[in-house]
Amino acid sequence: MGDHHDTVRTRLRAALRADDQWTALEELSADRPDRLAETAEELYRSDTEPATFRPYLTWLLRILGDPGDAALLRLLAEPTAFAAADRRDLLSTAVSRELRLPAPLLHAYAETVPPSDGGDARPGGTLAPELVDAMGLSGDPSLAPRLGALLEDPAAPRGRAALALGRLGAREWTVQIAERLPETTGLEHTAFAVALELMGDPAAVPHLLRWLADSGEERVFDVHHALVRLTGRDPLLPEGARGAVYAAAVRAAWADGRTEPAPAEVRDIVVESGAWARFSVDGGAGRIRVAYDPPSPGSSWPRWGRSLTFDRKPLYGVGSICDTCELGLTLLDWPDDEAARIAARMRERLAGLDRLDAGLLVAWGPVLGELKTGHYRALLLDLPLERVTEPARSWWYRRAADREAEDGDDSAYAGWRPEDSWPGVAHFQLTAPVPGGRVPCTYGAFLPSQPPEALDPATVARHGAAIAAGERPAAVVLGWIDDRSPEARDEERWLVGTVLDGHHRLAAYAAAGVPARVLLIARVDEGCGADGGREGLAEVAAAYGCQG
Repeated sequence: MGDHHDTVRTRLRAALRADDQWTALEELSADRPDRLAETAEELYRSDTEPATFRPYLTWLLRILGDPGDAALLRLLAEPTAFAAADRRDLLSTAVSRELRLPAPLLHAYAETVPPSDGGDARPGGTLAPELVDAMGLSGDPSLAPRLGALLEDPAAPRGRAALALGRLGAREWTVQIAERLPETTGLEHTAFAVALELMGDPAAVPHLLRWLADSGEERVFDVHHALVRLTGRDPLLPEGARGAVYAAAVRAAWADGRTEPAPAEVRDIVVESGAWARFSVDGGAGRIRVAYDPPSPGSSWPRWGRSLTFDRKPLYGVGSICDTCELGLTLLDWPDDEAARIAARMRERLAGLDRLDAGLLVAWGPVLGELKTGHYRALLLDLPLERVTEPARSWWYRRAADREAEDGDDSAYAGWRPEDSWPGVAHFQLTAPVPGGRVPCTYGAFLPSQPPEALDPATVARHGAAIAAGERPAAVVLGWIDDRSPEARDEERWLVGTVLDGHHRLAAYAAAGVPARVLLIARVDEGCGADGGREGLAEVAAAYGCQG
């Protein structure tokens, strides 16, 4: 045991002294030698190791899971043992791991950890942002008064204090947060609005309605989003509204003070061809939707990550709307059975679907009303799909490999591995990029809403026989167009979505090599590739629209 420990310590020291410390530590963590976390803790405490190694060691502990958490908690239990910068780093790492620290320990840190701007730690004074985040994660309501006091201090991290109160569910501070919303701007304004959403307290609604009437154009979205979350009422806004038009429409939608949700209504149905229709959902239940995730503790962005959710249960992480970031979908969990039952209510009319008509969309109104309020396109497509079970075959890797080959040594994808962007589950994808589009490469991928291992081979075979006999049963996919320019260099477009109904049918089509009949339902409002969405969907329809 002693020899092994010496070996781990030697390897860790070598990684810390490597020319590329991050890569060396990542390779060491991938090996996961026994007692690596304990060894990192030992070197962190060592008086003979350079203090400059400590941020590398906390990073290592952060990625080591439970053993790293245990070591972090032991280090954090000594609030005066390390320098102020180290204490802030330890707290920040604990926050990133969402560790719950006891209130007495956090009170001790409040007296020993100065703010990040170098001010003094003092009773009742401004708290370091890392400490504010840790208090919000503690689950201890006794910390709420200390956090609430920060709301009155413009020099304090007020947005993070509001979010911390929201995480604690400290509703006694709802009104104070709502009343101070007009004092805030930018990300702080967003943080206050998101804090009210986390609180879930309807006491904020009258204050939000009053502020909406006077708020500047750039702050209307946050207020509207909070009102929808707190009331459940989601009024339909004009399609494509932006800027002043959007702000005016939001104010008009809430001007009468109504906050009770109305029954969902599918309206404005226009069938432009047998393969293309549009409709709107007003007052949608939003049981199936892309929604913002709760803010990550420690992040400076109150709204960033999004997930595709079924009854508010996340199915896939969708990532941010930042168009210079990579598009990455990540499996989070499988929805409850109710999601499948909702989609199955469309199945009766899918068996021989060869064209869209208004009556069909009216008949599906109760199901479409489960979607989020917004404007939608319905496309009936014949898509050449393949089933992908290996990361190296997925477009998420293949497009990166193609870019690396084109860019050479200057590529942002150098060293990209197949598993780096694999969504975590077998899925269906277009066999080739969509032809004829303005963007050089439009990729397509549809992810399942139920475990692939749940597919019944006999059912797949039955659909395969029907397809071989000339039948074209349709699957239903909820999707959208997502335009990206990763690293602000390479323009690309994605058609992505999740299969609501028809997993067996798509598997049969893929096995037979026959284009799959797909009813694609795509929302074209904010947060879903709004500007490129209509253009991209038109290109997909032109390439693959069902000819009836």
